[in-house]
Amino acid sequence: MSPVRPITLLVTASLMAGCAVGPDYQRPALPLSDRYLGQSAEQASAEVPPLLVSWWESFNDPVLTGFVTQALEQNLDLAQAAARVTQARAGLGAANAALLPSGSIDGQAARAYQSVETPLGQVLNSTPGYDRHGSSYELNLNAGWEIDVFGGLRREREAALAEYQASEAGAIATRLAIAAQTADIYIALRGLQARLEIANRQVETQQGLLEKVRLLYGKGLAARYQVQQTEGALAQVQATVPVLQTGLDAAMNALDVMLGTPPGTHRTQLAGTGSIPVVPPINASGTPADLLRRRPDLIVAERRLAASNARIGVAIAEYYPKLSLSALLGSATTVSGGNLFTGGASQSGAVLGLRWRLFDVGRINAQIDQAKGQEAEALAAYRQSVLRATEDVENAFSALVNRSAQATTLAGGEASLTQARQSSFIAYTKGTASLIEVLHADETLLQACDARAQAQTESARAAVAAFKALGGGWHVPETLPVVSR
Repeated sequence: MSPVRPITLLVTASLMAGCAVGPDYQRPALPLSDRYLGQSAEQASAEVPPLLVSWWESFNDPVLTGFVTQALEQNLDLAQAAARVTQARAGLGAANAALLPSGSIDGQAARAYQSVETPLGQVLNSTPGYDRHGSSYELNLNAGWEIDVFGGLRREREAALAEYQASEAGAIATRLAIAAQTADIYIALRGLQARLEIANRQVETQQGLLEKVRLLYGKGLAARYQVQQTEGALAQVQATVPVLQTGLDAAMNALDVMLGTPPGTHRTQLAGTGSIPVVPPINASGTPADLLRRRPDLIVAERRLAASNARIGVAIAEYYPKLSLSALLGSATTVSGGNLFTGGASQSGAVLGLRWRLFDVGRINAQIDQAKGQEAEALAAYRQSVLRATEDVENAFSALVNRSAQATTLAGGEASLTQARQSSFIAYTKGTASLIEVLHADETLLQACDARAQAQTESARAAVAAFKALGGGWHVPETLPVVSR
C-alpha cells in the first residue's frame, strides 16, 4: 500500500467528521431577577413599547430630535466605530480565506549578454557555437492548501467571526452612547438657559426693589443701611449670572462637537431660551434578562467571551500535526518564447507537507494556559458587565422617580413663595414689614425657582439615562448572534 494513502484516508475522514479540538462554546447562564426593583409584574411582562427604538422622539422636542439625528449622521466617534467594523470584517475575510486553497501565478523573462573578457566568458567563448546572448522564459501556476484536520483554522474563523460580531455591536453601542450624550447635553443646556433666565428675572426684580428703596431713602422713609442691603442682595444675584453663562457656553460647545461641527456653529440656533423637555412615560421596560438582548455593550462582552473560547481550540490544535498540499504546474525554456508551451518545456511537482511541534510541548502548554486565562478574564468581564447594566437601570429608574417627585414638590413650593414675596413687598411698602423680610423672600424664591429648574433638568436627564440603560435606540434581532462553525 502506498504510504500516502493512509494519510489521505485520515484527512478525508477528519474533514468529513468536521471535528475541531477545544471546547465548544456555550453561552453562560446568569442568575437574573424577574423584574427590576419597584417594578410590578404587569410592567415586567408588558411588551417593550416601540418608542424605545427612537426614544428621543418621545420628548416631543423637534430641536432635540434634529440634533440627535444630526449627531448620528456626523459624529466622528461613529466614524471611528465604523472603521473598526471594517477592520474586523477584513479579519474575518482573512480567516475564511485561510480554510481555502491558495494559488498564484508567477513568470519571468530574462535577457542576458555575457562578457568574453571574464574567466567564465573566455571558457564559454571557446565553445563552438557559443552565443553571448542568452534568454530564458518561465511561467508557473502554484497552488497550496493547509488541510484543517484538527480544526485549528476553523477555531480561528470562529474567533474572527465573534470579534466581527463584537465590533458590530460595539458600533451600535457607540451609536446609542452618542444619541444619549447628545440628548443629555441638550437637556442640560436647556436647564442652564432656564436657570439663567430665572437669575436675570431676579436681577430685574432686585433692581426694581433697589430703585424703590432709593426713592424711599430720598424721601427720608428708609435708612441708608437698607439701600446698602438691597445693593448687596442685587450683587449676589448678579454674581450667579456669569457662572451660569460659562456653563451654558461650555454646553453649547460640547453639543457642537457631538454634532461633528466646530464650536459656535449652532450658537445662533440655540440663542433663544427653550423649555426643558418634558419627561416621557416609560410604561414598559422588560425584565433584566431582556438586557442581554437589548444592550449592545453586553453583546460585545459576550462575543468577546466566545472569541476567547475559540482561541483555546486554536492553541490546543498546536498539539497535533499540520498537513499541507502544494503543487506546481508550469513551463520553462532558455530557447525562445515560442518554445515555452511545448511538451519539452513543461514542468510540474507536488508536495505533501507535514509540520508537527512534537518537541515543543512546553511552549504549547503555556499558550493553552494563556488562552484559558484570557477566557476566564472575558467570562468575569461579561458577568461584571451584566451586573453593571442592571445597576444602571436601577439607578436610572430611581433617579427618574425621585427627581420627578422633587420637581413636582418644588413647583408647588415656588408658587407659594411667589405669593409670599408679593405679600411681603406690599407689607413693606405699607410699613408693616421690614426690608429684611422682603430680601429674605426674594432669596428664598430665587433658590426655589433655581432648584425647581435643576430638578426638571435632572428628571429629563434621568429619563435619557433610563433609555440608554435599557439599550434603547436600535432594532433588536430576534436571536443573539451565534458563532457558526
